[in-house]
Amino acid sequence: MRGFTCGLDATLRVVAGKWKPLILYFLAQGGPTRYGELRRAVRDVSDKMLIQQLKELETDGLVKRTDYREVPPRVDYSLTPLGHSLAEALVPLCTWGTDNLAEVTRVFARRKALNGKGGP
Repeated sequence: MRGFTCGLDATLRVVAGKWKPLILYFLAQGGPTRYGELRRAVRDVSDKMLIQQLKELETDGLVKRTDYREVPPRVDYSLTPLGHSLAEALVPLCTWGTDNLAEVTRVFARRKALNGKGGP
C-alpha cells in the first residue's frame, strides 16, 4: 500500500465511506450503543452496509464491539480512545455543516436542478 500524502489523506482513508463519519458521530454522543439504536440514528443505511462499516471501524481500532453472549443476543458498540480522538476532530465539520445548512441545501438543490443528481 502506498504511503499517505498528508495527514488529511490518512484521515480521509480511515473515514472513507458515506456512513463512517455518521457512525462515529452518533457513537460519540453517549456511552455504549446497541445496534438497533445505531441503526435508527444513522437513517437510510442498510443493515448490510451498517454491519460492514462497523466491522471496518472495529478492525481499524476506532470502535469496540462488546458481545455479552446472552439470549436474546446483546451487543453494543463504543468508541476506543482512537475513535474518540477522531470523533473530536469531526466536531468542526459538524459545526460548519450546521452553520452553513441553508447554503448547502441551496447548493444541492441547484445541482439537482442542473443535472438531476446530488441531494442529501
